[in-house]
Amino acid sequence: MPKDLHTGRYRIEPGYEVRLSDFDPSDTSGFEGKDEDEQIESKKLNEKLRQFQEMLYAEHEQKVLVVLQAMDTGGKDGVINRVFQGVNPQGVRVAHFKEPTPEEIDHGFLWREHKQVPGNGELTIFNRSHYEGVLIERVHKIVPEEVWSHRYRQINDFERLLSEEDTTVLKFYLHIDKEEQKRRLQQRLDDPSKRWKFSGDDLPERKLWKEYMKAYEDAMNKTSTKWAPWYLIPANHKWYRDLVVSRVIVKAMEKMNLHYPKIGKKTVPTRIE
Repeated sequence: MPKDLHTGRYRIEPGYEVRLSDFDPSDTSGFEGKDEDEQIESKKLNEKLRQFQEMLYAEHEQKVLVVLQAMDTGGKDGVINRVFQGVNPQGVRVAHFKEPTPEEIDHGFLWREHKQVPGNGELTIFNRSHYEGVLIERVHKIVPEEVWSHRYRQINDFERLLSEEDTTVLKFYLHIDKEEQKRRLQQRLDDPSKRWKFSGDDLPERKLWKEYMKAYEDAMNKTSTKWAPWYLIPANHKWYRDLVVSRVIVKAMEKMNLHYPKIGKKTVPTRIE
């Protein structure tokens, strides 16, 4: 039987100094392995998330923003497919951020993210996000340090604004190691149904692993706040990754005091003729 899964242990508290080498990406604390207990827990969490998301949509007052970041093959798409399975598509939206367009560059940092934040009653998932501005743009020296170094403050201000406008912000770094990434990339090459996912950029990016780890550490150290915390999720085991992400989201939505809207008696008939 599983022990209690304490998701708080994966939350990065403000002021904590993250060193990714100290975190085991193969951690499955609370579960001995993927078994019947895990499946039961996953179904319970999925049903709770479905109910909370329905109340969020019906209430139409609060918002939820889920940010997913990871190295290539880290599992962002997998989390979206499995954690949010069964939720009402009317109230859930995925925003995917690729290379900025000339228009987006002209409008400056965070402009395109402002356009994608959730509206009232909406749960929005950022598949990659504004953090690319302190990750890929830093690692590849697309912008100089005097530019990206100011972005941590801008990000904190942006996320504080969202929080003050009734948005619950949850940020997940899906932590895999280099060997697991190698295994998953090889799977993409070996499986014709997955080969389309392989990119010519994947291998050059692997050579920058250390630079990316440092960039992720700095991002979490500088931007994990009480209003927009980071969660460092062990992601070598996909089933455990999904379980922890689900538990964190469900616990956060439990604290939102969601409810179905009340309808006045005068607007509701007592009988349908």
